[in-house]
This record gives sequence, structure tokens and C-alpha cells, in this order.
Amino acid sequence: MKVVKTQEAIGMVIGHDLTEIIPGEFKGAAFKKGHVVRPEDVDRLLRMGKEHLYVMALKAGEVHEDDAAIRLGEMICGPGVHFSSPSEGKINLMASETGLLKINRDLQDAVNELGDICLATLHGNRSIESNRLIGGCRVIPLTVPAEKLTAVEVILKNQEPLVQVKPYQPKKAAVIVTGSEVFKGRIEDRFGPVVAEKLERFGVELLPKRIVPDETQRIRQAVEEAKAEGATLIVVTGGMSVDPDDKTPGAIKQTGAELVAYGTPVLPGAMLMMAYLGGVPVFGLPGCVMFAHTTAFDILLPRVMADEKITRRDISRLGHGGQCLKCESCTFPDCHFGNS
Repeated sequence: MKVVKTQEAIGMVIGHDLTEIIPGEFKGAAFKKGHVVRPEDVDRLLRMGKEHLYVMALKAGEVHEDDAAIRLGEMICGPGVHFSSPSEGKINLMASETGLLKINRDLQDAVNELGDICLATLHGNRSIESNRLIGGCRVIPLTVPAEKLTAVEVILKNQEPLVQVKPYQPKKAAVIVTGSEVFKGRIEDRFGPVVAEKLERFGVELLPKRIVPDETQRIRQAVEEAKAEGATLIVVTGGMSVDPDDKTPGAIKQTGAELVAYGTPVLPGAMLMMAYLGGVPVFGLPGCVMFAHTTAFDILLPRVMADEKITRRDISRLGHGGQCLKCESCTFPDCHFGNS
């Protein structure tokens, strides 16, 4: 560090915390170590009695933590994401819109492996609301070699954005409730309203609900009619177990739909079916969706709403972290336990 006159310190880095005392009002660090002196700071520093300052002289090729944080934010943030002003080398990553949060885990790992940089985020493939915190990026030392930032540029060059938020797309959904006991009026439908509420969170337009008996042909016909009527998302509830009376999986297969998976490594939600009928996603939902806060359906639905094509690999990877602990503090939809 070296001593310079305060008026000559503009653009230089303060080498230690500077305390300000205003009797009865304030006592604390008015300027923290690492602060870059601005023209508007000079008058306040002089009123604090600071005629001279200890400043850090940046060597050639060194970048101050705040400047480095800004450059990192510009490299890391993709569409739907912005970053805050830096403070002590740290920026917050924020969602600019509501949508599906996407994190490129491989790129994130590669950046963190460089050292001197901390990039922490939420899990990806989950819903995120506008203005919600996604994570933070911090430069660990007070200064960082410019080569370190160049290394980040190399890692991210010609890659998909490391962090982005994909907006949800408009959907017209058909909810088909199966069950002879419901169709014949012996019990009230409790499944359809639950599914409708989940869909409405995404602004989905709901077609009139269909209730059909546990008959393969009737279920198949309802699915095909829903697609013909313009449904861009079809959800069939119930009849997903291995009981003889459960016809939903067979009915969906008979439509000629492309089966992605019947069964997922997620608890609750193991008996979920996912398929595509002429490009339209079709879900077969097990009974757990009716009463569990978060299931395989809740994990996959945000991705479908962002027009991502779900693959068998996507579903098989849900097993790691796919066990819900039914936490007492669970506040769906913030809990996406399968997205590890």
C-alpha cells in the first residue's frame, strides 16, 4: 500500500476500512476495504478528516474485485437474468422474468474449478419468479489476475448461456379424469380440481373437463378428441397402477403416442407416464398427485411449459435427489426436490 492525498486518490482502491462517526446518528465503516474512490467520495472523506489515504496499487494485469464481478456477470447472465451492482466483489444474479430456470451445471463447475471465483446458484429446471434471487457470484481475493477472467471467457465461448430463464409458453390443456366411480357419480371428483389449480399457476387455458369410465376405448377416444380440439397439453388422471381395472396406460399407448417413460425414479410420483402424441405432451398421473405437494409431475411440468422436449434421460436423471422428505416447512412450489 502507499499513501496519497485524498484528492489524488480517485480511481484508486482503499486499503482498509474507514470509520465515520456522527454523534448520535452513525458509527461504522463508511468506506470498506477494496472500495474504489469516486469523485463524489472526496468531500465526505475530507469531512471525515481523511486528508490522506492508504491505497492499494493495482499491478499490471490485475483487476479489482468489483470490476471483475461486473465482467463475470456480463459473461454468466443469459436471457431472462440480470445482476446487481457489485459490493465487495459480489453480485447477485436475479430473474428478470418468470419462467424455467436453466443452469448449465458443467459450465458452472468449470468456472468454480478455476479458483478465486465463487459461483453459487439454485438448482436448475425449476420455476423461478421475476425478481427472485437465483444465486451469487463473488471474486474471493481483493484483486484477480486478468488471465482468470480470460479463462472464464474461454470456457463460456460458443456455449449456451450458463444461467438463463426460459419464459413459459401459452398452453391449452385438456384434463381427462378417469374412474368409473367418478363417472357414475358415486364419488366426487377431487383429482381434476387439483390438476387444474397446478396448471392455472402457469396461466394455462383449460378446455372443458372430461370424465370417463375405466374403459380403454373411452379413455383413448377422450385423448384423441382433446388433441383434435386443439389441446397442446393433455393430462389424464388416475388409473395408473397395475390393478386390472386401471386402463389409462394402455389407452394412452393405443393412441399411438410416443412413450417417453411409464414409471419415474421419483417418490412420490413413481407411476407417472409421459408421452407425446403428435408433438403434444401427454401425462398419465398417479393418485399421489392429488394429495402430495410435489411429485414427478410438478418437477416435469415447468419444463413442458417452457416447450422443452422431455427425454427418457431427463427422467432417469431425476433419481438422484428424487426422494421427497415431506419436510414440515415445505412451501410448494419452491420445493423441487428432484432437481439435483
